[in-house]
Amino acid sequence: MDDRPILIRSMTLADCDRVSEIRIRGWQHAYRGLMPQAYLDALSVARDAERRRARFAQADGSVVDLVAERAGEVVGWAAHGPYRDDEAGTTPDAELYAIYVDPAQLGSGVGRTLLERAERQREGHPRMLLWVLRENTPARRFYERAGYRPDGAEEPFVVDGVPVPEVRYAKELRG
Repeated sequence: MDDRPILIRSMTLADCDRVSEIRIRGWQHAYRGLMPQAYLDALSVARDAERRRARFAQADGSVVDLVAERAGEVVGWAAHGPYRDDEAGTTPDAELYAIYVDPAQLGSGVGRTLLERAERQREGHPRMLLWVLRENTPARRFYERAGYRPDGAEEPFVVDGVPVPEVRYAKELRG
């Protein structure tokens, strides 16, 4: 267990390459056996980083990107903001869009620390919502330990012709 302190800070443009590496390696680790392996193998850190830099440059401040550092190395990333499925913009809920941890750091508190910071930054919203693959049991356990519960909403998600449905989780926020 790595007990060195975890620093949470805002992501910078210089973090984009490392965040993309964590995200792609996270997909390849977490979704092995849940998505077609050829799809996971074809994921590109370089392409993801290019898209991430472009989005970063056009950011309007509604999405908050956080990174977790341990001993000066970025080891996790989370993004949160307004709930996206509300096209009218009337839902006061927040959404955790993504949270990924370097696979070597899983179970070391990085994910929990990122999640707690995201929740604190969204206090004042009634709930934090998130989507998780229905068959991703480790992620579902992680969210359930943090107080999230499935709220009954499901979305179809298809990867290379293979259905990988998602379920929505919700947690009441303080404030």
